[in-house]
Amino acid sequence: MMRKVAALASTVLSVLLLTAPEAAALDKITGSGSTYVGPAMADWQNGANSRGIPVNYATRGSPTGVNQYGDRTVDFAGTEAEITSLIAAGGGGQSAEQRGYQYVPDVAGAVAVMYNVTDGAGNKVDYLHLTREVIGRIFSRDITRWNDPAISATNGGKALPDQPITLLGRTGQSGTTALFYDFVAHSAPGPYKAFVQRNEGTGIGPLPDGVRPIQLPYSGPDADFYKLFADSEQIAQAVGKGSVPFSIGYDEFSYALRYNAPTAWVENQAHQYTQPFAENIAAALTKADLRPDLSQKLDGVYTNPDPKTYPVSAYSYLMMPCTTGRDTCRGGYDAQGKTDTITGFLEHIACDGQVNMARIGYSPLPPNLSQEMMNANARLTGKPAKQLNAANCANPTFHGNLGAGAGSPPDPFEQLGGVAKLTGNGPGGTVAPATGPSSSAGTATATATPEEELANGGSKNWRDADPAAYQHGADSPGFGGWAALVLLVVILAPLAARGVLRRLRRS
Repeated sequence: MMRKVAALASTVLSVLLLTAPEAAALDKITGSGSTYVGPAMADWQNGANSRGIPVNYATRGSPTGVNQYGDRTVDFAGTEAEITSLIAAGGGGQSAEQRGYQYVPDVAGAVAVMYNVTDGAGNKVDYLHLTREVIGRIFSRDITRWNDPAISATNGGKALPDQPITLLGRTGQSGTTALFYDFVAHSAPGPYKAFVQRNEGTGIGPLPDGVRPIQLPYSGPDADFYKLFADSEQIAQAVGKGSVPFSIGYDEFSYALRYNAPTAWVENQAHQYTQPFAENIAAALTKADLRPDLSQKLDGVYTNPDPKTYPVSAYSYLMMPCTTGRDTCRGGYDAQGKTDTITGFLEHIACDGQVNMARIGYSPLPPNLSQEMMNANARLTGKPAKQLNAANCANPTFHGNLGAGAGSPPDPFEQLGGVAKLTGNGPGGTVAPATGPSSSAGTATATATPEEELANGGSKNWRDADPAAYQHGADSPGFGGWAALVLLVVILAPLAARGVLRRLRRS
């Protein structure tokens, strides 16, 4: 009996040793950059470290992360700003281009429009509804006071107090600033163009056509109307605590959730008002176009006709080395231990790392982009990519859902008949129907000339490139018999181990 138990225990131990990660062979890797992905990265880092995958990430802003990656002071970067845009806007990026890189989408997120406003009676406003055009005009300083008719038109028709609007934003260079002002440029192109021209040489520009600012004005005609903070955490804290009266700012939605900061309902192309919960982010990004290098073009997101769309949605990327498969590849890491660590980290992000994303203010990657993380590993190592599917990946989208916390709350105005009924905005009303971004203000997107075109479909124009279609919920290729065997062993090994213990106790 004891001989059989010993044999069984030996078999289980061999299997566990076969499938366990070689933690001793892994070298610690460090990353830096995006605050947009910060809460997600903290979740991934903690999960990876608990599994013996040594990772450390610091939220210093996308441009800083990209430049530190280029200087080889970190092993990977988090960013929403592509290298071409950073170079064009004077944000650096040249050293990262020399080191070589690939973009790897790691999570779907959204920029929330957060605010601190009281009504005429001094009551806190927690129902603010804004059209895309009005948001663009506010952040271009075309609308400057809270009692502007364009704001009252979508908020019950009753004017908010006659108070100046204080804009909250980021000091220095920021990928979130570039991301949000891309939306502003598309939503109110006329006021945006005037804003850029008015502030040239004050931290903004001069900018080539189509390149969005990565920094807000630190002097000049509009600087006094901004209150700038060092990072996303500080912006959300200020809004959540109400420390800056009559203010409005932009920040990643995860921080709004963390600090209970009021978040605006934003009108989409279907004239529905949404907030940036996972189901709304996922709906919006079905119209994201991905360049061949996986960087993103978001025009279709801003005008996505799906009624669930939250229009200020976007991906964040990892930037990491590669040896093959991209014109931008220049070689891998100088230590095998770092290669092994980052490939393990990417697999964790792609699968288990997506489980909590809806709960903390993001939306999990669709299956095809989780698979792209495995493809990124292959571009680094030169080995065949692991194929993910529902049997070997815990990402909720492989199982037909977005995870806990994905649903958005009901629009409080809809419960009262909708914005149109409350404001007279519609049949029989007195206010003109909401139209979304003005069609008479010109276009904010410039087409790249041949000399501006870059490798992999990228260009010097922010977000302007030929699309490679995003496929929400696309089928992933199957995985082979060996992977199935390993999965079976992983599932059965704990059961077998418990059986061994029970038998030993009986003996």
